[in-house]
Amino acid sequence: MIDPAMIVNCTVYKKGKKLRDISLDDISDVLEEEGTFVWLGLLEPNVELMNKIKEEFCLHELAVEDAYAAHQRPKIEEYGDTLFVVLHTAQLAGGEVLFGETHILTGPRFVVTVRHGASRSYAKVREHCEMLPERLMRGPSFVLYSIMDFVVDNYRPIMDDLETKFSQYEEQLFNPGALSGKAYLQELYQLKRQLIRLRSAATPLLDVCTQLLRFHEGLITKEGKAYFRDIYDHVVRFIDTGDRLREMVESAVQINLAQVTIHQNEIVQTLAGWGAILAIPTMIFSLYGMNFAHMPGLSWQWSFPLVLGGIVTACTLLWRRLRKAGWL
Repeated sequence: MIDPAMIVNCTVYKKGKKLRDISLDDISDVLEEEGTFVWLGLLEPNVELMNKIKEEFCLHELAVEDAYAAHQRPKIEEYGDTLFVVLHTAQLAGGEVLFGETHILTGPRFVVTVRHGASRSYAKVREHCEMLPERLMRGPSFVLYSIMDFVVDNYRPIMDDLETKFSQYEEQLFNPGALSGKAYLQELYQLKRQLIRLRSAATPLLDVCTQLLRFHEGLITKEGKAYFRDIYDHVVRFIDTGDRLREMVESAVQINLAQVTIHQNEIVQTLAGWGAILAIPTMIFSLYGMNFAHMPGLSWQWSFPLVLGGIVTACTLLWRRLRKAGWL
């Protein structure tokens, strides 16, 4: 059974202007009209709905199968005159980065978007396209660009948020009371993990843009290629920013580990220093604790004060020496 909530929008356009919303059953009839194209938006469709889409748009069964299945890697594939593009989306929710997927099936007369997981609505993209009829006249290629540009632009706020978090961690780096070593490393590891996932989502878009620029001239016009070059540049800058931030995170991890090691060495030095000081009375007291009948000074009345004074003096001199050396 097809749930109406799975169909976000189904609209027909002509000469850059919206004509009307249509039902799924009307798609094949509308495509027979000259100069029209259909933009269909789906949200986590079931098998029955995807089979209906396959029938109406005459799609390749492998393309439909891939569009239905989530957990696809970002890619672009060609099935006759139809392109299948997979994009990984990302958005912030409660301070966490959530990832989803958008699968795009586009041909000369149609665009079908299939959203899986955490993905923003493309209502704003549709509104933006409808406000630019002179560009929307290019058809599905402009819609494809608008969706890709929207996905890439949503990466930027996430990167800004991660940079802000790292700035806060960087301020705490030389403040031992801010976070314990273990907690600090856990925070940095989570930050690095999110950067790696963002890079995995963005990097394949370089190959997608390259293929759209070099091939598929039947779908991507010469004028439209300039827009995909713009996306390519945005992705390159985003990846460079992420790589620099990841290097800084790795450096912060190394600095934190070095601080932990230095702190441990300081503790060992302190314990060793006090151990050396305590060794003096321990040695003397153990010597006089052997209970021999004849030992020097046992019968002299000033033996105990003299020995005690010598211990205090020796301990004090050693303490001052260690203090001066920075061990205490």
